[in-house]
Formats: sequence, structure tokens, C-alpha cells
Amino acid sequence: MYQGNDDFERTYTNITEIVRRTGSGAVVQEDLEDAIDHGVLVTKTVRLLCEFSGISEEFKDMLLTAAGLHDIGKLQLGQVLYGRDKRAMKIEEMRYMRMHADNARKMLQECGYPEAIVQAVYHHHENFDGSGYPDNLAGSKIPLSARILKVCDTFCALVSVRPYRKAFEFDTALELMIEDSKDLDMGIFLEFMKLFHSEAFDEIKEYATFANQKKHYLHGA
Repeated sequence: MYQGNDDFERTYTNITEIVRRTGSGAVVQEDLEDAIDHGVLVTKTVRLLCEFSGISEEFKDMLLTAAGLHDIGKLQLGQVLYGRDKRAMKIEEMRYMRMHADNARKMLQECGYPEAIVQAVYHHHENFDGSGYPDNLAGSKIPLSARILKVCDTFCALVSVRPYRKAFEFDTALELMIEDSKDLDMGIFLEFMKLFHSEAFDEIKEYATFANQKKHYLHGA
């Protein structure tokens, strides 16, 4: 359905090439498929937000590559995450999860990606108030690219099925982001909310629904 789409092709090609070049071929197939689906969803969200906000083509092109690769470091952790029991994420798994930023940085550097992309990916879990990771950066010390990724990735993660929970409804996801808005660059988040209430956002809702329908996680429902 989505093969041939630029967002899909960019994400699929980059992820599979990095997996091949970094010797990460033993990744869990389910994780690889999820990484591609989630990467495409974040890429679409970033692309629309950039277009909606009038961001330059050069910066947008860099950011779209980073968007598709932002969780590449998780692929090396799939064997130890989630316990494959489809229940709540355990504390020790959350500690492992924080390793994925450094994993991603090493993988991207090994494959020769530009430093702008490496830094966007590496810092996309920093919180605007300084409570995030890996370096506890705050405010404008967080690269703009990472601040944009943070907003888009947060929404996309909330509306996506995870091994340990169901997807949130779109409106609920936005409400949750508002409650935790201290984590986000408010200027970027305000632009995101404008996009959310526009007709253009239907493309994101359509792909999120498509990706979630492919999941086969069991939630007891």
C-alpha cells in the first residue's frame, strides 16, 4: 500500500542498509518491521510539520532522514526488551532502553552519516526542562532538530501499538502531551497543535491506523 511512497522508501532503505552495514542482522524481525513503520510515521509527521511551519528545504531534508532513523539504536536491544510477554515494561528494560541513543550514535557514525543527523537522533529524548536523556540538555541547548523530533516522536509513540500497551486515541494523545508540555519546546508544540487541527493531519492518522492494524500483539482485549 505504501511502497513507492517517498517517506516509506527513504526510511526502509536507510534502516535496512544500516542494519546490513553494522552487522545487526540478528535483530528480531518484529522489531525491524516496527522500526520501519514507526520511522515512516515520524517521518510523515516531521515532513508535514516542516511544510506547515515554513522550514527550509535543506533543513527539512536532513531532518527527514533523522526522523526515519531516530530509533535505530533500539534494534540492537530487541532481544532484552519487553520480555516478549506483552505486559508492562519492566524497570530494568527502561534502563536498557536508554542505551539506544548511544547505540544509534555509534551506528550512524560508523555508516558515515552527517553530524547534524547524528546529533538530531542522539538528542531526541532530551526534555526541554532538562530532565531527559542522554545528556540532560535543556532549552536551546538541545539541537532544534532534536526538539522537533521530540514533539513528533512523542505523538507518534502515543498513537502506536506497543508490546506493552494499546495505542491511545489521537485526541487523548494530544491531551497527554499538553499535560507533559514541560518536556517540549512550546513554540514547536504550538505549531504541531495547529497542524493537528488541519486537514493535512489526516495523512498521519491514516498511516498510524494502517500500521496499528498490522500489529498482532495480544492485550487480553
